[in-house]
This record gives sequence, structure tokens and C-alpha cells, in this order.
Amino acid sequence: MIDIGINLTNKRFDKDLDQVITNAKQANVNNLIVTGTSIEESEQALELCLQYPDYLYCTAGIHPHDAKTFNKDSLNMLRTIASNQQVKVIGECGLDFNRNFSTPKEQEFAFEQQLALAVELQLPVFMHERDANKRFIEILKPFIKQLPNAVLHCFTGSREDLEACLALDIHIGITGWICDERRGTELYELVKLIPSDRLMIETDGPYLLPRSMRPKPKSSRNEPKYLPYIAETIANARGESLKQLVQQTEQNSRLFFKI
Repeated sequence: MIDIGINLTNKRFDKDLDQVITNAKQANVNNLIVTGTSIEESEQALELCLQYPDYLYCTAGIHPHDAKTFNKDSLNMLRTIASNQQVKVIGECGLDFNRNFSTPKEQEFAFEQQLALAVELQLPVFMHERDANKRFIEILKPFIKQLPNAVLHCFTGSREDLEACLALDIHIGITGWICDERRGTELYELVKLIPSDRLMIETDGPYLLPRSMRPKPKSSRNEPKYLPYIAETIANARGESLKQLVQQTEQNSRLFFKI
């Protein structure tokens, strides 16, 4: 298994990061892709990867929440970070019209600039979208054929949203959202529509601890060692064996991130 989205630079991992990584390995999670969400976080993600060069890889990007920080120096800084071989994709980038911590205009500009950078560097993109699918697709569409690959991570949208993404042949990342009996029921049904070669799995830790885990962990912190539980839920939803799902998603991730 490969966890394609883990926020290891989050302060909730500061005290026991080595143990978190050890636990992930013991749970048969073979690689982690550390998410960069700002210039600072992308630099920190790369520093972590250099400490575990055969196990950790990362993204370099500016999240839509942080799009307001995007300035004339941002692209050059991302370009420099992305020049390291541990950086496999540009992102996390995209649109989030749910919270609008940055204005839609700021988000759209930062997203377009990072898509253009990914095309320039011929790196895939790791994307975020919430309550913005129509505009997200409009911005992505002119770039998609020039990109080597693209994934929408932590998909939580509607069937219409999923079909719009699959029409562009992008990959879909599924998290423990699918394990949430309050808000994940639609995703549980939709996940079977994702082509097997377009599906990848992730925790998005420390967020989105699978709610249906039994026994329930004492801590609300999600981490890579829980990825097998998410995989099992996805396999059940798709009517596949866990072994089949794990093998296919790991193969997809290795091809996508070139690891």
C-alpha cells in the first residue's frame, strides 16, 4: 500500500514522527507521499523526505486556503523545491469554495499558475476541490493534455462531479471519508464507478480518522497505519478482495509518482 496524501509536517506529528513512520511500515504501508500545502510546508516536507529518502516522497505546492500568499516569488520558490528528486508532483493546489480562506479570484490565479508550472516541469499535479467542481474543471481542462498526470485527492463530491473528473481521465484519491456513516454514504456507492487504474488511497492524516474503526482509537489523530482499514472499506464497497485492491492501487501509485 502507498499513502498518497499524508500531512506529516502537521504539528500533531512533531513528538513521535519516527514512531509514526515505524508503525506505517509495520502496517505494510510501503511508501508515504508527504503533502506540501504552502512554500514553508513544502520545504519542510522535502526536509523530511531527505531523512527517509527510500520511504518518503512529497509534493510541492500552495493549497487554495493559502492562495492569498501566492506572489511573484512563489513560482520560482516552488520550482526550486521541485528540482529535488524527492518531489514527485506539484500541489496541493486547486479550489475550495466551501471555506474561502482565500478569495475565489486568488485561488483561481494560484491554481492556474501551478498547473502551468507542472506543465513546464512535466510533473503531475496533486489537486484539491471542494464545492467548486464546475470552475475546477473549467480551469483544469486546457492544461490536462499537457500534463503527465493528475489526481484529485480526497474526493468527496457528487456523481456529477466524479463523472466530470473521470471524463478528463484523472486519478481519484479516496480517504477515510468513505468510512463516515454521517457523510460518506454517497461516496461508498460512488467508489465502484472509479476505473481500477484510476483509483488511489490515502489517509490525509492527521485529518479524517475513519469513524467506523473498532475498537475506536484513543486519539483522534489519523495516521498511515490506519490505511489498511480504509483500503478494506473501499474493497468492500467495490466488491473486490482486499488483496486485489491493494495490489492495483499500489501499482497505480507507483506509476503515477514514478517510485
